[in-house]
Amino acid sequence: MRTYLDFEKPVAELEAKVLELRVLAAKGDAVAIGEELSRLEGKAEKALADLYANLTPWQKTQVARHPQRPHFSDYVKALVQDFTPLSGDRQFGEDSAIVGGFGWFRGRSICIIGQEKGSDTEARIKHNFGMARPEGYRKAVRLMHLADRFGLPVVSLVDTAGAFPGVDAEERGQAEAIARATDASLALGVPSIALILGEGGSGGAIAIASCNRVLMLEHAIYTVASPEASASILWRDSSRAEDAAVNMKITAQDLHRFGIIDGIIGEPMGGAHRDPNAAITAAGDAIAMALEEYWGMSPTELRAVRTTKFLNIGRKI
Repeated sequence: MRTYLDFEKPVAELEAKVLELRVLAAKGDAVAIGEELSRLEGKAEKALADLYANLTPWQKTQVARHPQRPHFSDYVKALVQDFTPLSGDRQFGEDSAIVGGFGWFRGRSICIIGQEKGSDTEARIKHNFGMARPEGYRKAVRLMHLADRFGLPVVSLVDTAGAFPGVDAEERGQAEAIARATDASLALGVPSIALILGEGGSGGAIAIASCNRVLMLEHAIYTVASPEASASILWRDSSRAEDAAVNMKITAQDLHRFGIIDGIIGEPMGGAHRDPNAAITAAGDAIAMALEEYWGMSPTELRAVRTTKFLNIGRKI
């Protein structure tokens, strides 16, 4: 069953009628119903196209959080062959919120790291909704160091509301772990590509997204804090999250204009959750093109390009 967002109700009603007519056509006179079915299908497609052509930042936030949006595991399954995940940070334990390992991507061996939100209740609990603790970021650092040692490019798939804010995470050095992961990402001597799949929240995202090239899916968001948290800070009223989303400029289109990200990957009409295969294929093509651009560059050149990129943020208006 497709899950519709609140602002998609007009489309949901039209598609429900289309489904009813398809059922009737299968049972009865398909020829008699065919004309009305075609008309309604066209109307539903136009309504969806019109709606998604003018999404507000808050609506994009809802799309980025859609429960049926493809997650890290979906991308790895479709794009990476012989994926071998590694577990643990060699200091405290395993954190399933961040998954990482090695595999083959279009004929090249790579290291791939990312947050996994989970697609059902059991998986979401296991992966803590993609909100990592310090051991998750320390595991990411371990993987980056291994990739650097063996000359393997690093691909980061970001999808998190932010790092886990619990007491246990703070006790084990959450801020320090995020800082170390950010430093490790910036210091890599191999090509690194980050892709924001859905939510890119705060330091929990930047810890693995300080890369040579940062890409975003069309309806993803990338922000220093969630709109709800920002509204609570600015106006002491989390119900003003929509205002915060508008003012914070968190959409891929705004961030590309400001030079914070390097490219936007188009999504299927209605969002990646409507056609996950098409979204994943487009993402794979964009990652492959980005890696090709940096292939053959020396570690010194890669670090210099990366450093220049991040130092220039805020200078492009």
